[in-house]
Amino acid sequence: MKRMLVATVAVTAGALFVACPPALAQAPTTGTPQVSGAADADMTDVRVNLVKAALQLTPDQEKLWPAVEDAIRTRAKNRQERIANAAARINELRDRTPIEILRDRDPIDFMHRRADALAQRSADLKKLADAWQPLYSTLSPDQKRRMAFLAVFVLRELRSEMEQRMLMSEDYE
Repeated sequence: MKRMLVATVAVTAGALFVACPPALAQAPTTGTPQVSGAADADMTDVRVNLVKAALQLTPDQEKLWPAVEDAIRTRAKNRQERIANAAARINELRDRTPIEILRDRDPIDFMHRRADALAQRSADLKKLADAWQPLYSTLSPDQKRRMAFLAVFVLRELRSEMEQRMLMSEDYE
């Protein structure tokens, strides 16, 4: 168990130090830091590989992994699209005066866009849960503990590190 914890920490450290800097590259033409599509794909690769390495799947479990990986990648891709759409809307608003923005504000359109985004997130999360269910039922108690550790600690730390770097990059604009 101690060796597994050391391996998990090593993989996590590698993910933080290798993947985060390029993934947090700021687009030079906008005022807000954005993760590029390629960098987001790299971060998704790191997450997928981190989970798979930590679980140490058996050959029978490996057969169930492609559905999980596909659901993870689809969710990440859709998230990146939502972020890009929001950034595009923000950029459109930058060219307008506050009076124009207030005059043309459409709260119903906003609620529709928000509902669509939430529906997409819901569908992605359901697909992810459905993909994990058959694999999760085959995991050993030790694999389930490692998965819980990743879900609660490691992936949250990756997100916190990314958010922190994005905030720091805003200070240097």
